[in-house]
Amino acid sequence: MASAAPPGTSAAGPPPATGADEAQLPVANHMLLIVGIMAASLLQVLDTTIANVAIPHMQSSLGATADTVTWVLTSYIIASAVAMPITGWLADRIGGRRLFILSVTGFILASMLCGAAQNLEEMVLFRAIQGVAGAFIAPLSQSFMLDTTKPSRHPQMMALWGMGIMIGPILGPVLGGWLTEYASWRWVFYVNLPVGALALAILMANLPHRDGTRRKFDLLGFALIAITLTSFQLVLDRGQQVDWFQSGEIWLYSFLLISGAWMTVIHLASARGALFDPVMFRDRNFTLALFFMVAIGIIMFATMALLPPMLQHLFGYSVIDTGIVLMPRGVGVLISMQVAGLLMRKGVDSRPVVASGFLITTLSLWEMSHWSLGVDQQTIIASGLVQGLGMGLVFIPLNVSAFATLPPRMRTDGSSLLNLFRSVGASAGISLMTVLLARNIQTAHADLGSNVTSTASSVVDISTVDQFQSMGDVGLRLLDLEVNRQAAMIAYIDDFWLMMWLTLAAVPMAFLMRRNAGPGKGPGPGPGAGAPPPPPE
Repeated sequence: MASAAPPGTSAAGPPPATGADEAQLPVANHMLLIVGIMAASLLQVLDTTIANVAIPHMQSSLGATADTVTWVLTSYIIASAVAMPITGWLADRIGGRRLFILSVTGFILASMLCGAAQNLEEMVLFRAIQGVAGAFIAPLSQSFMLDTTKPSRHPQMMALWGMGIMIGPILGPVLGGWLTEYASWRWVFYVNLPVGALALAILMANLPHRDGTRRKFDLLGFALIAITLTSFQLVLDRGQQVDWFQSGEIWLYSFLLISGAWMTVIHLASARGALFDPVMFRDRNFTLALFFMVAIGIIMFATMALLPPMLQHLFGYSVIDTGIVLMPRGVGVLISMQVAGLLMRKGVDSRPVVASGFLITTLSLWEMSHWSLGVDQQTIIASGLVQGLGMGLVFIPLNVSAFATLPPRMRTDGSSLLNLFRSVGASAGISLMTVLLARNIQTAHADLGSNVTSTASSVVDISTVDQFQSMGDVGLRLLDLEVNRQAAMIAYIDDFWLMMWLTLAAVPMAFLMRRNAGPGKGPGPGPGAGAPPPPPE
């Protein structure tokens, strides 16, 4: 990853000396720039979930089947995952400012095309283009927020950036449901236009230049990563539909996944001029942050994928009521992110903060695992608020620790990897929890049904229900529906239990990180910064 000058160099001159509390890329109107960056990043995150609730409406409008319409979501996820790893190389090649502006422009245009799509083929193509354009927005927004801010204010900036990343998936289904119900599913995409245009205008006027460097493109590394990520996503998306390893298709994807992952690790560790500098992975805090991002993706996105259908199908909530009940989760995130940012600015050790966040999240999942069909709205709101508080405490210290010892020239690459691992965790979590939900419903239904016998009811003898003819059939169907409801609730509880244990397992891992250098001390003498890594405590 050798270069003549670090990509953080601006046209105004070289960056300040390491350790100085000076912004890497000073700008005149910093707060206006932050508004533009936040608007762009929020759009990209919203589009990962906003289209989910509109899928049934798209299916009938585009003439798709239940199986094929899911490619509207899959094409976006795969395209985004494949494109994201080359963010750092592109930013070095054509300049971070140019790439950011082109990405936002492409995202707006792709959103217009998605809203105007007339058939499934067009929609899948336009969503793939949207995914590629949006893939660069999150890493660039994070790196520019760090580069244009003093190191002492990095925790505050990460708190602001984290709000969009964490709240976007919560607002997505609510906004998408409201637009679909009161306007049209096409407005799920058209809503990006006014906000995107505002963000684009601000970025063009205020985004600083960040000179690029001539870095050779690692075609083999990119191809291996693309094969690995695509195979991984196809295993997750197609597995349930084709009965997993009963299908040769899944065996093929699994072979490509394992082979690609193994070859990717070997290539990145040994090749000269690899797509990602191996020095990054020798930074303990950064490497641990990657694994924590997978955990955050699983917990946050899987929970948000499970709760809306549970509330609507089992509890009878409307789309709007579901959004209102889930909104306090975002309030909790907002509160705890500000607290975490304040703690980081005061130099508090990030490790107990991260561990506390995971513990609080574990507590909320434990509470959710004790729900029943009679749970009231206040209990659901309280659990969501507590979970939001926990996730907010994890996200900010984790990002601050990940970049604390990472050289500024690696921020864009590092940010792309952090966002990629979070996306991988989200995809894996949603697929895993959805599959377990479907299987546990069948298991619970069989267990409950075996106890519904002619002697199980103290009200009526089920064996004599045929005497009531059509009314008896209605009664049996109602009984089966109730068994289905109870079985589904048991399956949801099982998913919450599993996520609780996964979250609890992450708590002790927080103490494997190194202590932060403290605010205002810069990135520190981390790997690649011209000094050996700091010794473990």
